[in-house]
Amino acid sequence: MTKDPAACHENLHSRRTFIRNMTLGAAVLGSGAAEALAAELAEATKGGERKLGVALMGLGLYSRGQLAPGLLDTKLCRFAGVVTGSREKGVAWSRKYGFPERNIWNYDQMHQIAGNPDVDIIYVVTPNALHAEHTIKSAETGKHVICEKPMANSVAACDAMMAACGKANVKLSIGYRLAFDPHHIELDRVAREKDFGLLSRLSGEHSWTFTTRAWRIEKALSGGGPLMDVGIYVIQAACRAAMAQPVAITARELPKTRPELFNEVEEAIEWTMEFPGGVRCKGSSSYSRNNNFFLAEGDKGWIRIEPAFGYGGLDVTTSRGHLDIAAVPQQSLQMDDFASCILTGRETPVPGSMGRDHMAIIEAIYRSAAEGGRRVEVQRA
Repeated sequence: MTKDPAACHENLHSRRTFIRNMTLGAAVLGSGAAEALAAELAEATKGGERKLGVALMGLGLYSRGQLAPGLLDTKLCRFAGVVTGSREKGVAWSRKYGFPERNIWNYDQMHQIAGNPDVDIIYVVTPNALHAEHTIKSAETGKHVICEKPMANSVAACDAMMAACGKANVKLSIGYRLAFDPHHIELDRVAREKDFGLLSRLSGEHSWTFTTRAWRIEKALSGGGPLMDVGIYVIQAACRAAMAQPVAITARELPKTRPELFNEVEEAIEWTMEFPGGVRCKGSSSYSRNNNFFLAEGDKGWIRIEPAFGYGGLDVTTSRGHLDIAAVPQQSLQMDDFASCILTGRETPVPGSMGRDHMAIIEAIYRSAAEGGRRVEVQRA
């Protein structure tokens, strides 16, 4: 359950702390992008920068628990409206978060957003199978788009989404919040600066226990099981640690312990990613156990994040000792960075092409598992 605006406001970071956290998040972007983001934040804190309006499409658990409260903790964004199948729910959100009732749309009214100056960004937070349709319709309104991960259920759908955004001349970003978390940014730094040599032995798992039937285990909506839901985080971390995309995959689906529940998707899956230069990553994801870590090892040491993929509570240890890294509001940093990209004209560090790359890896994992673990090359754009 989300808190009311007043309660959330009491927990907001101070202006100084927020700017410090944004600087941490911007470190992964490169010096030019970091400078642009810092300038935008400085202007915003003086009240001189126009905040960009964000409309959330889909008011499920992630919107309720993370994105809506996160919008209250942004400096470059404001909560402008919602797209929902329930007018009643939209009105309740309007009263709770302070946007006008005229900015409540159902899915058949999306075209009306085109002429609404309150909205600059539409954040697509619907089930995976609807991402392509909703991203394309959002682009057709002329608004910039954030699409939650996974980008879509197929590479072909990702291509269509990117083409629609390109045609409409709008930016497309994928909801990879961990790109702005300093624990993962430290992983980036260690890989880039080779503190422990080449990080050639990678491993990770993101699993949680799924107990009730929901859209995430209905293949028509989800596209797959835990791999699509949370295993994708291991894929993202591996690509960051390797500073590359894998060239080939081998994978296997594990036997099901609850086939009556997981009758449409995998219950658990393991895979190996082969990267250039001999780098390997062993990944796994399950809906029948709880695990959450990423480990990167080199010839001179290692770095481990555990927990690695949650909304908070992340922790980093290296072969040299524990690192004290402060938690940050991941979703707020993510949304503010995208607003900065729009305001300055720079490219997002988590673009549609990244989402497409990850979907190509996922397709290769599923293909290898379906073909008895055969080595499958990852298809490039």
